[in-house]
Amino acid sequence: MNYLKLSENQLKEILKIERQKYEGYKAKNLKLDMSRGKPCREQLDLSSPMLGILDEASDLKTENGFDTRNYALVDGIPEIKKLYAEILNVKENLVIAGGSSSLSLMYDTVQRGMQFGFAGSTAWGKLDRVRFICPAPGYDRHFAITQLFGIEMITVALKDDGPDMDAVEKLCADDESVKGIWCVPKFGNPTGVIYSDITVKRLASMKAAKDFRIFWDNAYSIHALKDNTRELLDILPECERVGNTDRAFIFTSTSKVTFAGAGVSFFASSENNIKEAKAVISIQTIGPDKINQLRHARFLKDKANTLAHMKNHAAIIKPKFDAVISILKKDLDGCGIAAWTNPDGGYFISVDVLNGTAKRVVALAKDAGVVLTPAGATYPYGKDPNDGNIRFAPTLPPLGELITASEIFVNCIKIAAAEKLTATVS
Repeated sequence: MNYLKLSENQLKEILKIERQKYEGYKAKNLKLDMSRGKPCREQLDLSSPMLGILDEASDLKTENGFDTRNYALVDGIPEIKKLYAEILNVKENLVIAGGSSSLSLMYDTVQRGMQFGFAGSTAWGKLDRVRFICPAPGYDRHFAITQLFGIEMITVALKDDGPDMDAVEKLCADDESVKGIWCVPKFGNPTGVIYSDITVKRLASMKAAKDFRIFWDNAYSIHALKDNTRELLDILPECERVGNTDRAFIFTSTSKVTFAGAGVSFFASSENNIKEAKAVISIQTIGPDKINQLRHARFLKDKANTLAHMKNHAAIIKPKFDAVISILKKDLDGCGIAAWTNPDGGYFISVDVLNGTAKRVVALAKDAGVVLTPAGATYPYGKDPNDGNIRFAPTLPPLGELITASEIFVNCIKIAAAEKLTATVS
C-alpha cells in the first residue's frame, strides 16, 4: 500500500503495528554492524593460501633477481605492476604499486597538490581558494580528505550514467579555482553506477584549469556480482586523445580482492604525473612492502586468474545482495517511501527513504542493535540536503544476521515514514 495515499488514521494504525515489531527486535539485544563495506570471513579465507606461497629465501626474489627483503623499488616490484597494468589496461611504466591502502595514495596525492602543485602550476595551498567537485551520493572518505585540507566541496548530483556533466562542465569552465573531482566510475560507492562512455569522454575533454585533476578511484573495477557487466571506458587514453594527457589520476587496490588490511595499492597516470609522484615518493619512503607485493603477484598470477578469483568472491556475496533486494521489494515495493539500487557489482546498496527521515531511520536501527552508515555520510560535510540517503553494506554479516538486519531496516523505514507523515514521533 502506498503510504502517501493513506489517511492519517490508517498511517497511525501502521505505526502502531510497526512499533510493536520494533520492540520485539529490541528485546533480542542484537549487535549487527552494517556500517562499512568489509569483506566477510569466507571472502578473506579465499586468499589464505597466499600466506604460505613464499617459502625459502630464494623464493623472495623477483623475476629479475631483486631481493624483496631489501631497500629500493619505491614504485613497486615489476611483477605486481605488470599484473595491475593489465587489469587497469595501462602501460606498466605508468603504474606505481604502494602499500595496503589506496586511500593513503589519494591522501598523498591531494597533499602533493596542496604543497607542490602539479605540472608547474602554483601549489594549491598558496591559492586563495581551492574547490573540488563531489558527486553525491558518494564516498565519505573522499569527502573527509578534502575537508581536512580545507578544500571547498561542491556537490553535484550523481546520475545513472555518472555525475551531472552539465553542472560539472559549467563549474570547471567558469571557475579556475575548481581543481579536482572525485569519481568512483565503476560500481560506484554507494549507488553501483557505471559511468557511461559519453560521461568519460566529457570529463576528459571539458574545459578546465590546467592543473585540474580527475581523482579516478576505480576501487571496484573487477568486483562484479553479475556476468557481462558493462565495460568502463578507459580514462587515460581519452585524456591523451584530446590533449589533456595529465588530467587523470587512477587509484585502486587489492583490499577487497585479497586481504582488506594487507593488500597492495596502485596509482596510475600519465608519464609526467608518474615522474612527479615518484620524485616525492622517493623522499617519503625507501620502498613499500615488496614481500607482500611478491606474495600477491605469485598468488593472483595474471588478469584471467584474478578475475576467476573474483568470481569466487561474487559467489559468496551475491546471495547476500539478492536477499536484501528481495526483502526490500517484498516489504517496501509500492509503499512510496523508499527506492533502492540493484547494483551489478561493488559493495553497497544505496537506499533513498522518505525525505527528512534518513537520520531517524539510522537512529532507530541503532537502538534496535543494527549499526548503519551515518545518515548524511554520502554527502560532503556529512549534510544530505534531503536527509534521504542511506548506504547499506551487505557483505560482512552471515546471511542469517543480514536477513534480520534487513528486516529491522525495513521496519525502521516504515516507522520513520509513518511518523513523518503523521507528524508523530515518540
